[in-house]
Amino acid sequence: MIRSAYDIVTRCRACGGNELTPVLDLGQTPLANALLDEADLDRVEPTYPLELAFCPFCTLVQITCTVPPEVLFSDYPYFSSFSDTMCAHAEALVEHVIDSRQPRLAVEVASNDGYLLRHYKKRGVDVLGIEPAANIAQVAREQHGIETLCEFFTADLADKLHGEGIAADVVHAHNVLAHVADLNGFVRGIATLLKSDGVAVIEAPYVRDMIERNEFDTIYHEHLCYFSLTALDRLFKSHGLTILDAQRVAIHGGSLRIMAGRGGRSSRVEAQLDEERRIGMDQADYYRRFAGEVTRLRDELKTTLASIKADGQRIAVYGASAKGSTLLNYCRINGFWGQEIRRAVTLVLNQRIFHEWGVPLDAPIVEAMRFDRIPPVYQFHAAELLRRFEEVMQVWPGYPEPGIHSARALLLALLDRLPEAMNALHIELHRFPTFEPAKQLLANLEAATQQREAG
Repeated sequence: MIRSAYDIVTRCRACGGNELTPVLDLGQTPLANALLDEADLDRVEPTYPLELAFCPFCTLVQITCTVPPEVLFSDYPYFSSFSDTMCAHAEALVEHVIDSRQPRLAVEVASNDGYLLRHYKKRGVDVLGIEPAANIAQVAREQHGIETLCEFFTADLADKLHGEGIAADVVHAHNVLAHVADLNGFVRGIATLLKSDGVAVIEAPYVRDMIERNEFDTIYHEHLCYFSLTALDRLFKSHGLTILDAQRVAIHGGSLRIMAGRGGRSSRVEAQLDEERRIGMDQADYYRRFAGEVTRLRDELKTTLASIKADGQRIAVYGASAKGSTLLNYCRINGFWGQEIRRAVTLVLNQRIFHEWGVPLDAPIVEAMRFDRIPPVYQFHAAELLRRFEEVMQVWPGYPEPGIHSARALLLALLDRLPEAMNALHIELHRFPTFEPAKQLLANLEAATQQREAG
């Protein structure tokens, strides 16, 4: 097993506390988005430790391994504009910010291909993107006309821009804070770049959603931190910024959106901080219980796979997502199944297909049409699994746009946890209101529940 260069942190990434408490060890795993082409399949893939820890001083949940960002992000395969959901989410947010604040300059850190800033530009607002992935920054400039600096955002870059007279009315940072090794430099840079009355709009996966929904598959090396509002409040306060407002949003399986600036915070922030204390999110035991649930889920999954294998059935992997990589490697599905996993297939959002090969399984990723011609008896969703409920199989035709909650509903149905499965589908339908397969699946599970209660 090859291990490339990486750093192991022993002090908290936010407050520097030296008593990090181990919570969950997911073992040695490859980089989730490091798909290799066919020519590289014979080489041994580098792996890195993936361990989750809790800081008792500032409550930040974090992994202890830092892979250099140049390895992770210099050439990145994810384009935000491929997702209709992301684009609609961004447009609605921009409309709200423009209507409420009338900004003259909007800056986005980790601006990807300009999926958000183009909505500002359309309304006549000046924009500046900062994006470290050269391939994506080029698309933003050449295809969408978004001025984009191809650099990592740091406190030094913020000082340089400030020295050039750049001061932002609004700074966006969506789904990037969790990727940042130097949290303090990043937040200090935001404070430097903002006008005195400016606001930072930050979205990051909410650790409470990860815990309550058992979404351990969102843990991989790109995500260094998993934020509570408590941890964010302490981090931003240390750099002279107040969390003015906070709300939970459904994007990415459950995220926290904060507005940070210089002023007083809302009653909604106070209420949410009180709620986090009440349920114990500032204590390590809250996260240790999560680790126990993850272990149990892994064991149940492997038992189910063993049953399928004992029946002599074929199995196919559906989806080559980063989340799937965590699940497959933590559960050691590759070693468990060997060549029994016959095909892997990926559907990138909007049907854009990666013609690459899935290294964690050493199995080819093929197009959906090819997968349809060689149907397996069971589909193993790369984030979850379906084993029973034949009626569910019958109403899941074709290959719909993948959603983590749809996949989670399938696994929960497998485990006879129907109320939770239906809740996951309600969340999915909130994100995709016209998603007919999820509607039909929900109807089937409700019928199954009624039959069970009647019988």
